[in-house]
Amino acid sequence: MTDIHETVRLHYAQAALGVANGESCCADDGQYGSRLYSTLERNELPGAAVMASLGCGNPTAVAELRAGERVLDLGSGGGIDVLLSAKRVGSTGRAFGLDMTDEMLALAHRNAAEAGATNVEFLKGHIEAIPLPADSIDVVISNCVVNLAADKPAVFREIARVLRPGGRIGISDIVAADTLTAEQRAERGSYAGCIAGALTFSEFQTGLEAAGMADVSLTVSHQVADGMFSVIVKATKPADGALVGTAAAVAVAPVEAAAGACCCGGNCG
Repeated sequence: MTDIHETVRLHYAQAALGVANGESCCADDGQYGSRLYSTLERNELPGAAVMASLGCGNPTAVAELRAGERVLDLGSGGGIDVLLSAKRVGSTGRAFGLDMTDEMLALAHRNAAEAGATNVEFLKGHIEAIPLPADSIDVVISNCVVNLAADKPAVFREIARVLRPGGRIGISDIVAADTLTAEQRAERGSYAGCIAGALTFSEFQTGLEAAGMADVSLTVSHQVADGMFSVIVKATKPADGALVGTAAAVAVAPVEAAAGACCCGGNCG
């Protein structure tokens, strides 16, 4: 697990340093990056936050955030989703970002200051051990980060722990077809490139269910490689606080493969 954390940390530290120096860090081909956000969303953010966008989706567009809510972004990077969330929840809400990379956290703090955001807080740590109390968050979001985690069952347990009863998730992530073995996923891209560590649809479903999440759904937004998809994941924590899983609905839309598409800076090899 330590090796995975260090590999991922080094990859994203390099990306953050590039953005801090005014260099584009990331593939932005419509499969990953800032073009998955609307022009209006991009225009209301600091340029460095947009340039540092490494995700495979736009979780703030599907999380249905409301004023006054407390939102946690797992693997918050340069802060794009935290800053967008902060605008959605308003002055009575709060947006937290969790990242393990010092360079990304420094970039996020600069972006928040430039945006004048006063209802945001960035935390250092691993998403397998979230440094927040139980039942303290209304919505957990994440953008192409669960696939990078070294211990995914721990991530799902921690999500369920920090969510208040009735809380929900809105996650964008890379998910593999159930027919792909771990070896076949590794052939399609690296761990830091968001491919080798991706769960299958069944693994994602059963992982959330095992953590006690309910009303699980996985919906494909687009295909990024052969048998690899960008997926919107939704689920809720039962309102009575009893973590009892339910059957998941999995929707897979027919899409064409994006040849050579690659997450997180474009280095999938």
